[in-house]
Amino acid sequence: MYVPTKMFLTKGVGRHKEKLTSFEMALRDAGIAQFNLVRVSSIFPPGCKIIPKNKGLEYLKPGQIVHVVISQESSNEPNRLIAASIGVAIPADSEQFGYLSEHHAFGQTDDKAGEYAEDLAATMLATTLGLEFDPNTSWDEREQVWKMSGKIVRTFNITQSAIVDKTGLWTTVVAAAVLIP
Repeated sequence: MYVPTKMFLTKGVGRHKEKLTSFEMALRDAGIAQFNLVRVSSIFPPGCKIIPKNKGLEYLKPGQIVHVVISQESSNEPNRLIAASIGVAIPADSEQFGYLSEHHAFGQTDDKAGEYAEDLAATMLATTLGLEFDPNTSWDEREQVWKMSGKIVRTFNITQSAIVDKTGLWTTVVAAAVLIP
């Protein structure tokens, strides 16, 4: 059984006249274009350690099949704001799994998209842990309730936004959690 023990977060932006090439350029900017990426669902493995990207890349080889939770958004509409974000919610109990969330959007800044992704991950973890909360309260209020419960130790996000080139080049943004065996 393969359960990742390490993970790193990365993000990037790419621009090109071809949509696919703009995605490739975003992966290059994120430092993960040299791998065969396999998208997986959004579970933060129990006991997994988050390490810096440069350390994580040392464990991987070009051409390797690598599991990722990835968010991407693309557009060629001039001056359009696009964003891709990964939210992370880590439980206090390291033997418990946490959550990662993917969020991509038009018209959202880094802060808005990141907060939304973080809220998604924290909400999924909170419901798994049986924490009660009012879904109509603000993210800040829910975050305080969850952290005070002692069951959720940390939430954060990594987000990439960009404004599409004024000439209409395809622009792609990516944010990814890269899982390392």
